[in-house]
Amino acid sequence: MTEKKQAPAAVIRRTEVAEETAQERLMKKHVPAWVISGAVHVGLIAVLILAFPPKGLVAKGPEKVIDTTAEKTEPEPEKDLTNEDPGIVSELAAADPEKMREDVKTVQAEETKDNLGQPDAPNTDITALAPPGAISNEYANPGAPGDSGDVKAGLGGMNGNIFASFAGRSGATKDKLLAAGGGNKESELAVARGLAWIAKQQKPDGSWEFDGTSKGEKVAATGMCLLPFLAAGETHKSAKKYQKTVTNGLAYLTRNCPLSGPNRGMMDGNMYSQGIASTALAEAYGMTKDKGLLQFAQAAIDCIQKAQGPNGSWGYSAKNPNNGDTSIVGWQIQALKAAQLGKDIVVDAGVIRKAIGFLNLAGADPDGKDPQSSRKSAYGYQDATRARPGTSLTAVGLLCRYYIDNWTPDNAGMQAGVLGLTKRGPGQPGKGGLLDMYYYYYATQVVHFFDGDEWKEWNEGKLVGGKRQGGMRDWLISLQVTKEGANFGSWEPDAGTVGSHCGRLGTTALCVLTLEVYYRHLPLYKRAGQGDEAIKILDGAK
Repeated sequence: MTEKKQAPAAVIRRTEVAEETAQERLMKKHVPAWVISGAVHVGLIAVLILAFPPKGLVAKGPEKVIDTTAEKTEPEPEKDLTNEDPGIVSELAAADPEKMREDVKTVQAEETKDNLGQPDAPNTDITALAPPGAISNEYANPGAPGDSGDVKAGLGGMNGNIFASFAGRSGATKDKLLAAGGGNKESELAVARGLAWIAKQQKPDGSWEFDGTSKGEKVAATGMCLLPFLAAGETHKSAKKYQKTVTNGLAYLTRNCPLSGPNRGMMDGNMYSQGIASTALAEAYGMTKDKGLLQFAQAAIDCIQKAQGPNGSWGYSAKNPNNGDTSIVGWQIQALKAAQLGKDIVVDAGVIRKAIGFLNLAGADPDGKDPQSSRKSAYGYQDATRARPGTSLTAVGLLCRYYIDNWTPDNAGMQAGVLGLTKRGPGQPGKGGLLDMYYYYYATQVVHFFDGDEWKEWNEGKLVGGKRQGGMRDWLISLQVTKEGANFGSWEPDAGTVGSHCGRLGTTALCVLTLEVYYRHLPLYKRAGQGDEAIKILDGAK
């Protein structure tokens, strides 16, 4: 047998120069195919472009455009941010009295929807929000007034959304307060329509302009128009429907609020304007704790405090504190109270004491039983000479007493004063000539804080033949313009001071604020022996 020879072992030669790697073999194997495939696809794309050229690349010649029966594709319309039908696109918080969310976790979930901002943003950024900290029960403790303030870095509230002093303006808490206070779907629909109309009137620079004789008071108009948006929970931080509207309005105010020099904080020198605009700045800060707003709000409040006259009042001009009156005082007190609720803005206790002194000077006891302050239930213009129950000045004086002089619903002067206001309650629906929004704006707040049967009758009206008549809520709703057109959602200029000076814009702003009274400000005091429903709701949401 011939033995089969074994093949020699394979020789592995290592060639330093011509070594072929696995990657190179892969490229040689596949790259030609890729190149060919790519070339084919490029060619195909070129053919398609020539056959179906994009509209933007076609050079339009002078030839005549030929009409075609082919279906045309219309461009999608831009989102309408001022749609008047809140039932379809409005992002305002739900306000359904039947939807009572009792679960605390649900409340917290509703309260934390808003964007919290950028904690590390510089102080000059008005969109920056101070880092949220511990929850504070601010509605029951609005902060001790003093000359050193109550500044707490990172102070938070209601889980960082809208802080506790203004918690009623947001989420489930807002829904509950609306139901408890006597609001309803119709009142919130009227609010939404009013906000949409006001938003349309904003100027490109972020301001608003009255359409009455006070056309030049743009600072006042801007502050007054911002307030109803803030009351509805709309802020420059909220990422809701009117975030841009509020942002631009606040930017206009801050641009007109110098932070240094002899006019520091003075927005136009008119103290009406100063009080209204300062209230908006203070509320915006209190709701968001935006550290970029704090310096402007503090400067504006400092201007108010500096402008106070010797008798505790404020005059028309920031540089002339004499000849002050109750009407001007009312706006300054609203601003100072909003600042106190914001916690971090310094409010001088001495300024508050002097303002109370003026209220004592302007107040009177119509019964003549108490020459001191405890029963001064009616208020005059510059003194008590013409103090009468149920007037605009009396409503202003009573609201000021509530805010800065600890007048609770059990105070004798408050009880007598509210009795006088209710005797001049809301008119019958449809009688537009009776609308005096300066009076009703203040009086509605006073009676709301007083609560009880007086508030129910003021808000919902009297039962006559089984039907309610004359309530503030339904009366205002009935007077709103609901006919399609440029004025849809507004109110006709009222027959009083607001209509003549501030026109349709000012009348509409105060009407909306009046319909937001259920949740705009939280009650400061409980009636003796009777728990306040709003405070109980907030106690459950802590």
